[in-house]
Amino acid sequence: MTLTQTIFEVIDMRSFSNLWFWIMLALIWSMTSHRVIGVPFDMVARARRFGGQSERDLLDLVRINVNRMLHLAHVAGSWLIGLMAFGLSSLVLLAFWYDVEFAQAVVLIAIPLCLVTLMRFAMARRIAAEQPDVQALCKRLARHRFWVQVIGMISIFVTAMYGMYQNLSVAPGF
Repeated sequence: MTLTQTIFEVIDMRSFSNLWFWIMLALIWSMTSHRVIGVPFDMVARARRFGGQSERDLLDLVRINVNRMLHLAHVAGSWLIGLMAFGLSSLVLLAFWYDVEFAQAVVLIAIPLCLVTLMRFAMARRIAAEQPDVQALCKRLARHRFWVQVIGMISIFVTAMYGMYQNLSVAPGF
């Protein structure tokens, strides 16, 4: 037996039965829900609680991130949408037409993250257009974070159900 055969026998290389996939899935959604349009949510809580300099810091960071996102959308938005559509359609084709399990795992992470990205750009455009005060901004960012967490929970649930189905259908004796 060669070294690579031994490694692949000891470490399961299928996505849904690999512990590292599940750790990465939890980390991705944890990091995604912590940053609301690029702003750490603890800054939002601190601005609500203490005001003053914390509010000014929050407004500055939101302004910087909103301007960055809107510039990116203006300069390369259509190219990014086209590349993302090509990449996602290629992944979906690999995942479900050619039955590649790794592509299935990536699709179950990438599609909800694309939805969250679209929500972030819409939020940035709305903030730039309305210029809300600090309290309204904090409320809007908290609401956005709530919906990102809902999408994350649904995504984790669907991924877990699909992963269990895959593991049971591939398991010996079934």
